[in-house]
Amino acid sequence: MQDLRLDRRRFLAASAAATIAPSLAGAGSSGRDDDPIILGEGVNRWRCEHDWLVAPDGIQFGDTHGLAQDAAGRIYVAHTVGGGSSRRSGVCIYSPKGEFLGDWGADFAGGAHGIDLRKEADGEFLYHCDTRRRAVVKTGLDGDPVWTAGCPVESEAYDQPGQWCPTNVAFLPDGDLLVGDGYGRSFIHRYSADGQWKSIFARPGNGKGEVACPHGLWVDPRGDEPTVMVADRSNRRLQVFDLDGKSVALHTKGVRRPCDVDFREGVMLVPDLESVVTLYDERNQPITMLGDGHPTNLRGKPRSDFRPGRFVHPHDAIFLQDGSILVAEWVPIGRVTRLVKFDD
Repeated sequence: MQDLRLDRRRFLAASAAATIAPSLAGAGSSGRDDDPIILGEGVNRWRCEHDWLVAPDGIQFGDTHGLAQDAAGRIYVAHTVGGGSSRRSGVCIYSPKGEFLGDWGADFAGGAHGIDLRKEADGEFLYHCDTRRRAVVKTGLDGDPVWTAGCPVESEAYDQPGQWCPTNVAFLPDGDLLVGDGYGRSFIHRYSADGQWKSIFARPGNGKGEVACPHGLWVDPRGDEPTVMVADRSNRRLQVFDLDGKSVALHTKGVRRPCDVDFREGVMLVPDLESVVTLYDERNQPITMLGDGHPTNLRGKPRSDFRPGRFVHPHDAIFLQDGSILVAEWVPIGRVTRLVKFDD
């Protein structure tokens, strides 16, 4: 059992109500009711609510790296834990309305990065990429570890374990998972459902079929056959692979330094480290670029220097169950913003 700092009665009570769709209320109050911040134009307008999720008493957000939501609507935020925190919990949990529920994960302090959720035959599980411990860790929703996978030395891709540093995972239809070694040597590896290395899916480089900082990846369900969309960040492109690892397309329009991808109803969501969140259509062409704060040099600056409606460094973004968008930014004081589709 990890250091679980969670009021279980409160957690379970909130869970019972978690299937209720979120309202416009929530934690934080930047740009909500009196003078809303609207991003985009036409039918693609979104209400911007900065700091919709805030750290609880006793915890200061570090870099807010990863986001996930479970079937009951609970939201998980992976962050590196900021200075001055009395609890070293790398994961904070919130209700669909943005209410704080609990925290756990002292082992992830300093390394919490990617966090993704998969529903399996025996329940829902979180898959963490820990950049401090250089490991992929599968846990239950309460933080209890199931298995941990370190450097795949059997792949013969590494001379020493320190060359491996995973950033995000993707779940394949057959139960296997892909792991992007975004901060290591830029391989993508295939693992079995029980955490055993199986094969190399993609190798480093800048040619078609090669990747450089494969920071985020996800299975794209939109075509006749599923494909794997990779945020090929250092190559400044999105790259599409079939399930066997063959590159089938490259996309650069509207792309700067993509960090991850998510999908909903034919739309692809891409948080881009160079200060924008972009929505793409089924042809992977940009629909709208939201909150464009490029160029920016605000990392490390106080919150008062951040410009309303402008992103600093989007690092992860997901569609929530109600269709709104949640964005986590790579800033050492953390920031989680909600974007809600705006109608007059």
